[in-house]
Amino acid sequence: MNARHIHRSAKATAPDDNLSDSSPSPDRGSPHEKEKIDRYAVDPESARIDFSHINEKKVLRKMDLRLIPMLALLYLLSFLDRGNIGNAKIEGLVGDLKMTGPQYNWCLTVFFFTYCVFEVPSNLLLKRLRPSIWLPTIMVAWGTVMTLMGIVQNYHGLLIARLFLGVAEAGLYPGVAYYITMWYVREEGQFRQAMFFSAASVAGAFSGLLAFAIAKMDGVGGYEGWRWIFILEGILTVIVACIAYFTIYDFPETAQFLTEDERIWVVHRLKFQGSKQSGKMVAQSEHFKWKYVLDAFTDWQIYLALIMYWGIVCPLYGTSLFLPTIINELGYTSSTAQLLTVPIYIVAAALAVAVAWFSDRRGVRSPFILACMVPIGIGFIICISASGRGIPGLVYAGVFIAVCGIYPAFPGNVTWLSNNLAGSYKRGAGMAIHIGVGNLGGAMASNFYRTSDKPKYILGHALEIGFVVAGLLAVLLLRANYTRINKKREREWGMEGEGVGVSVQELEEMGDRAWSFRYVL
Repeated sequence: MNARHIHRSAKATAPDDNLSDSSPSPDRGSPHEKEKIDRYAVDPESARIDFSHINEKKVLRKMDLRLIPMLALLYLLSFLDRGNIGNAKIEGLVGDLKMTGPQYNWCLTVFFFTYCVFEVPSNLLLKRLRPSIWLPTIMVAWGTVMTLMGIVQNYHGLLIARLFLGVAEAGLYPGVAYYITMWYVREEGQFRQAMFFSAASVAGAFSGLLAFAIAKMDGVGGYEGWRWIFILEGILTVIVACIAYFTIYDFPETAQFLTEDERIWVVHRLKFQGSKQSGKMVAQSEHFKWKYVLDAFTDWQIYLALIMYWGIVCPLYGTSLFLPTIINELGYTSSTAQLLTVPIYIVAAALAVAVAWFSDRRGVRSPFILACMVPIGIGFIICISASGRGIPGLVYAGVFIAVCGIYPAFPGNVTWLSNNLAGSYKRGAGMAIHIGVGNLGGAMASNFYRTSDKPKYILGHALEIGFVVAGLLAVLLLRANYTRINKKREREWGMEGEGVGVSVQELEEMGDRAWSFRYVL
């Protein structure tokens, strides 16, 4: 059969399959429409369809403009609400609630327990309940909890509030990271992950600026300044969540800002992205089975990737939760400490986007992750060497270097694993395990910087270095294993898989364990 445009296909133009009549609203497509687009995208004849009339850059630009800004705003607020307790601390939270140093650390730690537990269920619900419903709903929940944190009266009240904040925020980051994989193929993912993750960097800068300004409200309404940090930032989150119900798109199959042909093209390339290097067109599985969730829990690569994740996330949380305190302990005033965090995060955000762009262009992940993790270790080595020597500027420089490695490395580590998990539900569960259990690193990092260790914080910096070294080794092992498996599949099955005796349906069910799947290095 000769190549043809999508709209020339007899199936695509059947009178009873008119997709434009099935959409109930300009922003939401119907389930019926989603099924049809899916069916056309995986049609055996789709390999012969001529997509040459699709303007790829134009389609990606439309997707970027409608998806990324809102995702970035959601994550900015998430990271802002999660880390603003560090700003509240130097504005007097610990003293006003009559808390000890260990009690404050426990308030940081318990957040990650519930955050970890609820991530996998949340990612499974994301696809079942639709992103436009699930993501804003959990935002309303955590914005409400954040607001109520502003009126807690003692240690136990703050501890319970942080537990519930972990429940509510659990679905946001893994959900958004998973959501991006529903729209963009493997070689486009890290740039988009970095664009919204860099919002975390901006949140770090914005948090310092905002906390500095809000703290001036000390005494307003009879509340201390740190209480207003929680109250106002929580209210802002709820307001944005209400807007998000109307601005988040669900899936490319139902995106009304794309034409029918563009939707088929987007879905087609998503479904076949993992197998195109093998020369065998095998679509990824989209239907739910508990088997896929179990496959995720028993996949070796997720657990090795967890060590890589800890090597990045422990320094990430260590700096985001304690950076204002570390700078404050160097002898700067609390207001100066808040402001000195700003340039660090702004530079880190720019680097995250730049590194991601180059990584997508090259189509590889591990070299860029390695190149970013080395400065993290160097930065903390500088911090240890300079601590207690009367040169606070050098400690500040060490933290600056470390953060500039952390923020470019993090999107790469999340994207790399997502690239190598096939099957939509396995990917969703696997990413949630990776991010959820990985964020237990945040629970550990919450206790690295103890009050008894100030102002040098030697133990905290040393632990960060240890995790970075472990993460570097994990990256090398992952790459070595992926290379070995790819070569084995090429050698044993050949480019066409001749003589394998496995049906296409069976290959779809196997996901990334199928001989036709090739791992990204």
